[in-house]
Amino acid sequence: MNKIFENTKSIWVKYTDYELKEDKTGIAYLTPAKDAAPIMYKPFDVAENIVLDAVNIGKMLISKEAEKEIDKAIMAFVKNYGLLGIMTAIPTTPSFMDYEAVYLTKNPFIDNESMTTFGYLGYFFPFEKPDLSKNGKECRWDIGGDVGAMALALTLGDEPMAFALSLQKLYAERYDWIKTMFRDWAFTFITSTLYYNDKHSLTDEQKMLYQKSIMIYDGIAPTYHIALKEDKPVLVWDFYSLSNVIRLLFSSALTDEKNPLRLCRHCQNAFIASRPNALFCSTQCKNRFNVYKTRKKGKK
Repeated sequence: MNKIFENTKSIWVKYTDYELKEDKTGIAYLTPAKDAAPIMYKPFDVAENIVLDAVNIGKMLISKEAEKEIDKAIMAFVKNYGLLGIMTAIPTTPSFMDYEAVYLTKNPFIDNESMTTFGYLGYFFPFEKPDLSKNGKECRWDIGGDVGAMALALTLGDEPMAFALSLQKLYAERYDWIKTMFRDWAFTFITSTLYYNDKHSLTDEQKMLYQKSIMIYDGIAPTYHIALKEDKPVLVWDFYSLSNVIRLLFSSALTDEKNPLRLCRHCQNAFIASRPNALFCSTQCKNRFNVYKTRKKGKK
């Protein structure tokens, strides 16, 4: 999975701790904890884990498992990988701070096709606002005395300002929006799995329903630039949102012919198959399934 694109530029930030907070209207957000420290890493280095964790959390949501278990799994996810970066995922460009307004792609969260910059930022900074001033296309950001914020801003000085803002400690994401993204990935995975499992018994109308259902999944492409390497120019893909990294990795795993994303026949968890016809995530699950099957036959 790490060889999906030959050249990628993908870094992200996770914090050592997160908390669930409610704003004045009672809307719940996930945000870095007050004393949390930032840790920079490369999502492509943990490609398989991040996809499996995202899909399995989505399956928990679809199955309506206990809220405490879901909350625990989501908190573990953000501690391992960080927030999803929704703020830079749904605009038409991650450089939206350089424009007079923010223009949005079709998404399940905000109906408006365009918004004022500060109106849009309000969705992601509900508790404390970054010190920003804007005049038309010009935008200034006073980082203040936060050492961690200053270090991140300096490290990401050549990146879009919105990207650096989305990695700051003040940044927050609505909890229900995070759940929606996990649920959508799992829905796409389950729809694909059921379609191929039941394909021979489905009517043409049922097949069409499955095909239309999976078309709801939209894959927003990352941006790219051309870099001059020693022997030739190459395309370098830029990722400014963790959710877009997951979208690409998930899509590639789902369509991979050699090591596809599969549903374990025994434990019903998602796994990356070691071969195209693998049915179980582990030898343990395979043995347990065979024991269960043998016992079931014995009772008959």
